[in-house]
Amino acid sequence: MGREHWKKIWVGSAGNMVEWFDWFVYASFATYFAGAFFPEGDDTAKLMNTAGIFAVGFFMRPVGGWLLGRVGDRRGRKAALTLTVTLMSASAVLIAVAPTYSVAGYGGAVVLLLARLLQGLSVGGEYAASATYLTEASAPEHRGFASSFQYVSMTAGQVLGLGLLLGLQHTLSDGALHAWGWRIPFVVGALGAAVVFYLRRTMLETEVYEEAGAAQADRGTLKALWAHKREAFLVVALTMGGTVAYYTYTTYLTKYLSNSAGLPKRTATLVSFCALIVFACLQPLAGRLSDRIGRRPLLITFAVGSTLLTVPILAMLGHAGSFWPALGLSLLALVVVTGYTSINACVKAELFPTGVRALGVALPYAIANALFGGTAEYVALWFKDAGIESGFSWYVAGCAAVSLVVYLTMRETRDIDLGRVGTAVSDRKRDQLPVS
Repeated sequence: MGREHWKKIWVGSAGNMVEWFDWFVYASFATYFAGAFFPEGDDTAKLMNTAGIFAVGFFMRPVGGWLLGRVGDRRGRKAALTLTVTLMSASAVLIAVAPTYSVAGYGGAVVLLLARLLQGLSVGGEYAASATYLTEASAPEHRGFASSFQYVSMTAGQVLGLGLLLGLQHTLSDGALHAWGWRIPFVVGALGAAVVFYLRRTMLETEVYEEAGAAQADRGTLKALWAHKREAFLVVALTMGGTVAYYTYTTYLTKYLSNSAGLPKRTATLVSFCALIVFACLQPLAGRLSDRIGRRPLLITFAVGSTLLTVPILAMLGHAGSFWPALGLSLLALVVVTGYTSINACVKAELFPTGVRALGVALPYAIANALFGGTAEYVALWFKDAGIESGFSWYVAGCAAVSLVVYLTMRETRDIDLGRVGTAVSDRKRDQLPVS
């Protein structure tokens, strides 16, 4: 890959990193600010309140997917990416200055809710714009590798958030973190977004989008997407198992280790931090492998592993009494999840033509995340509050099983020509081309 391609990957990924830093620090710092916006009560109940607001942000993602997906298809990937980071910066500022319950009653929770709605709007379009940009900006034989940096950047954002949390845990007292220290990451996120805004204003548009021009009059519309409704439903189904597993072992993991396994907060955070660093390093390796053997083998491996291993992994994590057992089990889970995360971006982008690619990825993916990803933490806490915490592991395994059926029946997308979806770009063997 040439220098220009690496530049495109860097600019697209840098913004994605800041977006997901802001998105995930909400979850990472929730144990510290949960009591700031709600009256005194049961700790699990307060976590459920903040998790509920976290889930509400996901339900704005379909709106963001439609709005910003439309912008991406009609105005360009660059325009959509610039707008997403602007919205994310505004939401970070709102959380940083939100008044607590003791100052404004439930007014602070309303500000928190508004910020999460803006974040949902932004991330709803960010995923598709980033996935589309990284996929289109790459040579056909490197699409899996290049698009894998979407989850590298997403994970890097979370690692930075967890790293900041670890630093604050060691420099501030527990009382200071609960009182005001939790605001620091949102200030950092807002400043980072300002830097990325500048970078994205100078980024280059993809050649695939420029070559398509205005050939499709209804590009970026729901009417155009409806012509590819089969692919849209496919995105929802193939996302279902992956997004539940991903949020279980990233967003929810720290809380699970702390609230259920009984590990100290610092130990639980350190486990997540170390596991995610390894996880990020695995993404390009798996992405490159998919460029050689295809996307379906990795997706199927993930689904089989997640279906069979989720229940025992979560059960053992619930009894992990120290750092090393918890880290080993977390790494095992994330290795399995890598089969989905490393390539799902390019698989979805490869399903749609240029004129509806951003919207085609954004809207169905956002719907799947609203239904399954955003609610994963809340569902987990609901099972715990009901006294049947093990039920959540069966829920995760069941979602993976549904996606497994999809992976077994879907077509291979590695050899798709992005300019003419459905056309092979090489003379590879026929059995490697799309078949159904």
